[in-house]
Amino acid sequence: MAEALRSDPTLDEIRSHLAPVIAGHAAFDGWTDEAVERAASEFDIDPGAARLAFPGGATDMIDSWFAHVDARMAASFTAEELDAMPVHKRIRAAILKRLDIVRPHKEALRRAIAILAMPQNVPLAGRLGWRSADAMWRLAGDTATDFNHYSKRTILAGIYGSTILAWMDDESEEDADTVAFLDRRLGNVAQFEKLKQKFRGDPDRRFSVSRFLGRLRYPGR
Repeated sequence: MAEALRSDPTLDEIRSHLAPVIAGHAAFDGWTDEAVERAASEFDIDPGAARLAFPGGATDMIDSWFAHVDARMAASFTAEELDAMPVHKRIRAAILKRLDIVRPHKEALRRAIAILAMPQNVPLAGRLGWRSADAMWRLAGDTATDFNHYSKRTILAGIYGSTILAWMDDESEEDADTVAFLDRRLGNVAQFEKLKQKFRGDPDRRFSVSRFLGRLRYPGR
């Protein structure tokens, strides 16, 4: 049974409380007003007020559910647990934790992905992927503010998205195939980072716009 809300909740509070419950109904009712109304009944919330909390319909519901997953992921680890892991292990643990959180609502996630894949929703899908990647990097302790801030999140959003797709069709025991897929992807990124550091440490291997243009003008140099 869902935990009761305080009396006279705000729309933000209604949205936050209903999001994970709506996901439980979305597997059967889709990301629809019917799912919202069924979730609202568990909190004894007026269905009209519940619908007002998601003015954008399905995309607002999915956005709120993904935000809930971000929050649950962040609350799942203690500082001591994170301190005991190197950064790449924190990222791995964060992704696997997210899979555990959404596991009861796998069909709802499948429906959410189908909605986000619609042409008009692709920008939102990109923003949600970025937000999840940012939440994972922050959990891992990343404080970069330079170009790395963006490159790390872009790469991780791709890894997370492809891992989700692999997991959706994974029928192996204890998601063994998904875990192996994730480890390969993270290994590829680790190799990329090593290569990037190698080039960064060798001035002759760094890309230079002026040197590149100079070679175009004077190919014999």
